Amino acid sequence: MDWATRLQSIAQAGLTFTQDKYDHDRYQEIRELSVEIMQHYTEAGTEKITALFASETGYQTPKVDIRAAVIRDNKILLIKEKIDGKWALPGGWADVNTSVSESVKRECIEEAGADVVPRRILALLLANRHNDPLLLYTTYKIIVECDLVSISFSENTETSDAGFFGPDEIPGLSTGRTTMKQIELCFKATREKIFEPIFD
Repeated sequence: MDWATRLQSIAQAGLTFTQDKYDHDRYQEIRELSVEIMQHYTEAGTEKITALFASETGYQTPKVDIRAAVIRDNKILLIKEKIDGKWALPGGWADVNTSVSESVKRECIEEAGADVVPRRILALLLANRHNDPLLLYTTYKIIVECDLVSISFSENTETSDAGFFGPDEIPGLSTGRTTMKQIELCFKATREKIFEPIFD
């Protein structure tokens, strides 16, 4: 899969910058081959792979997933994802023209009904090194420690519940979004006055 994503990235850059019509055709063929490889090694259909993995234009760059670490009374805020019925830190894709703090505040309001004040970045991770299942595209996961101002959850299009959980109470996690190691990192950071952000 790593080879397929690298081929796709090369093809996308080539399609963007080449001025030679023959090279354009060759890069398009490489892109189609990368989709075939992904199709062979995943259960996703060709249309879905093409839409998620090979439909962008311009130089390919990582996507950004921002997650909030909100801890109150030694309990961490989690939301229940409708898509799989499992739990995760509030968060999602960063919006264009918004800062990290603006994105994390928006996600907390939308998914948990939580008004928060972002404080510091705890981690900046390459998702496919830390989360499972593997994504078809490169994703940076940013975890931001936030202070809670208030919370009033309402069911919405993405989440069906929200709650605070102690270190020994963590429910089944949506591991593509949040892992137990990431939650442990959040608890560790709140215990330490000086915490070195993790980036890997």
